[in-house]
Parts: sequence; structure tokens; C-alpha cells
Amino acid sequence: MLTDVGGLALVLIAIRFAERPRTPQNTYGYVRMEVLSALANAVVLLLLTIYILYDAYQRFQSPPKIIGSPMLAVADAGLVVNLISVKLLSAGSTESLNVKGAYFEVLADMLGSLGVIVAALVVLLTGWDLVDPIIGAGIGLFIVPRTWILLKQAIHILMEGTPPNSTWRPHAPPLPLLKRS
Repeated sequence: MLTDVGGLALVLIAIRFAERPRTPQNTYGYVRMEVLSALANAVVLLLLTIYILYDAYQRFQSPPKIIGSPMLAVADAGLVVNLISVKLLSAGSTESLNVKGAYFEVLADMLGSLGVIVAALVVLLTGWDLVDPIIGAGIGLFIVPRTWILLKQAIHILMEGTPPNSTWRPHAPPLPLLKRS
């Protein structure tokens, strides 16, 4: 949850910066702050996923005793908060790479909450503790491809790559150089 708060704060700060007017030093304004924020969110999500996968591996090696009732209560509360956040961010996630990064972060947490609910129910009903690292690893593996796409998009924009629907072709003749008078 701490990474969510940090990620959402970063998104809001980037949006505020992006709204600033252009200056002689920054002729395009501060719009790239949103892309930098998306990049930072993607990197944090990838690092978090590595930690989740490592933690799942450790839990496979020595499964801890899980108390299902408190686990279920916390996961239920987390799910409610994450559902509200996903709903709020979903519309903007198609228009802003920055908001998309926050959306992925909250979506990952929502899936985590769902996974924890399933794991808590399985533990309560069967006593099978290994379900926790299995679901944790599944969530981590689900997050990676989406985060990787976000990371690639942010880097592509920062490297000033051509837009996705560009008509540019690698074998097109070069543009003529402008002559100075």
C-alpha cells in the first residue's frame, strides 16, 4: 500500500507539473514529467514484482503458518479501496501514460487483494498454507507483461520514437535538408 501512495503522489505531482506553462527554457513545457512519472512507476512495479516473486519463493521453501481470518479481513478492506481507485483511474488510463502507470499499480494491488482473499478462504477451509505463495507468484507473473509494456512505451516516448500509427518506413527516402539563406 505504501508503494501505491507513493505512486499516486508521483502521478499527482507530475500532472501538476505538466499543467505549468511553457517558458523560454522549456519551450514544450513540462508535459514530459508525466512520462517520467510513468517510467518511475513502471520501474517501481517491476522491482516490487521481483520482491513478490522472491517472497513467494521463500514461502515455498519454508511456508509460514497463516491465520486466515485476519488475512481475509485486511484483504476485504484492501479490495474495497482498490476497486474504488481502479474505477477512478480507468478512464484516464487510456489517455495518459502517467495515469496508466498509476492504474497498473492499483490494478496490481486489487489483484493482490483478490488473491489474498482466495488464499485466506482456502486456508480457512482446508488449512493448505502453500496456496499463499502460489497465488503470490501468480500475481507477480500477471503484473510483469503489463508493466513491461508501460516501461517500453515510456522509454519510446523519452527517446522520441515515432508514434505507433506513424506512416514512416525504414526505406523511405530521407527528407531534404533545409538550406540556410
